[in-house]
Amino acid sequence: MGRRSLLLLLLAFLTPGASSPVSPSLRAPSSLPWSTSFKSRPTITLKYSIRYIQQKVDHFGFNIDRTFKQRYLIADNYWKEDGGSILFYTGNEGDIIWFCNNTGFMWDIAEEMKAMLVFAEHRYYGESLPFGADSFSDSKHLNFLTTEQALADFAKLIKYLKRTIPGARNQPVIALGGSYGGMLAAWFRMKYPHLVVGALASSAPIWQFNDLVPCDTFMKIVTTDFGRSGPNCSESIRRSWDAISRLAKKGSGLRWLSEALHLCTPLTKWQDVQHLKDWISETWVNLAMVDYPYESNFLQPLPAWPVKVVCQYFKYYNVPDTLMLQNIFQALNVYYNYSGQAKCLNVSETATSSLGVLGWSYQACTEMVMPTCSDGVDDMFEPHSWNMKEYSDDCFKQWGVRPRPSWIPTMYGGKNISSHTNIIFSNGELDPWSGGGVTKNITDTLLAIVIPNGAHHLDLRASNALDPVSVQLTRALEVKYMKQWISDFYVRLRKMN
Repeated sequence: MGRRSLLLLLLAFLTPGASSPVSPSLRAPSSLPWSTSFKSRPTITLKYSIRYIQQKVDHFGFNIDRTFKQRYLIADNYWKEDGGSILFYTGNEGDIIWFCNNTGFMWDIAEEMKAMLVFAEHRYYGESLPFGADSFSDSKHLNFLTTEQALADFAKLIKYLKRTIPGARNQPVIALGGSYGGMLAAWFRMKYPHLVVGALASSAPIWQFNDLVPCDTFMKIVTTDFGRSGPNCSESIRRSWDAISRLAKKGSGLRWLSEALHLCTPLTKWQDVQHLKDWISETWVNLAMVDYPYESNFLQPLPAWPVKVVCQYFKYYNVPDTLMLQNIFQALNVYYNYSGQAKCLNVSETATSSLGVLGWSYQACTEMVMPTCSDGVDDMFEPHSWNMKEYSDDCFKQWGVRPRPSWIPTMYGGKNISSHTNIIFSNGELDPWSGGGVTKNITDTLLAIVIPNGAHHLDLRASNALDPVSVQLTRALEVKYMKQWISDFYVRLRKMN
């Protein structure tokens, strides 16, 4: 899989519309002497209907008439035709039902917003396969797997819903998404401002392209998370790579490593050792992403604050190599076997199967080229430079395509986005993807929230009694701005009539 596999995964207090100078982002307090309106809601069964719409395989050409069924979900229990709204989740790289079940924030606010919830599945993921079972059999079929085509799907779906659902025609739509879905939400508002009145882009690394941010920022944030979660934790991990190499070079080292780490597939050659290291690296990255304050099962079943739990095994870094590897196994076990059901550790998997690994691998080889690197000094990983030629050759070998690393900044503006309006960019301080996100206000309607003690799109998850107050405040602000966008929409509508 290599370092490219790391890419698989994955507000200021201003009155909306007020004429005030642009300020840095709101740094939400980690603790407050009062409570907010968001409380943990009891576990409920999410009720939605599953629907399909026929979409063009190619929205921008005129020679291909082929269509496919795009899946989407609708929940309208709290929707009101009078003064209501439509919250539209811009589906990302996986099964839309999985994202629906992990976006509790939308369900929590549906009644307050009088909202119809719509979850749109991204083409080439889940059941929305343009060429059915053959969608990934030929790179020519994958030529239509682009952000532009996906946004066009969303645009057509919104127009279809407004045309076919009585009462929806004159209602405001807000785009919401997390991670890649957050990027799509922001880009959707930029490209189709006539269809959505605003967007909430959570953990959306829209600047993790080209040289818009340093390539080492991502790994530095992961290292900071581990460093603050336990004494000597990041330093122990930094030293572990040489320990693995030394053990692997011994006569029976590969067998010993395989047994010590309880690997499902034993290591048989030196190349397997690098694969093992990449797999372990990706595990640390994923733990930083989902370092939530309560038990969760987003990527894997995990305890509360899993990085702190893992760091308990790395208190001492000056230990014999064999003990270091035993500590690594215990730490890996937190991520891969918290449920106690795993009989061995599979180095071919790091996250839920609901994510579309094949589709994202292709996207990372075409448009979604997000450089990462490490130096082993300012971070806890082995030194690894960003090599575009090597990356491109790997993509050509796998898919027969060459990446276009400059296309996304060209298409969506890079850092030159001040002409757009009504987008909230939220980023958790613990989330390594925040390094490529918007973390300072750009204008008084392009707003940034930085969430202390917040991991990957924590604000989009369901409210929980263990949530830091910082994320409770963030959600309250997000609702405040969305309500303002809705109010402004209805004011304009009345003036038009």
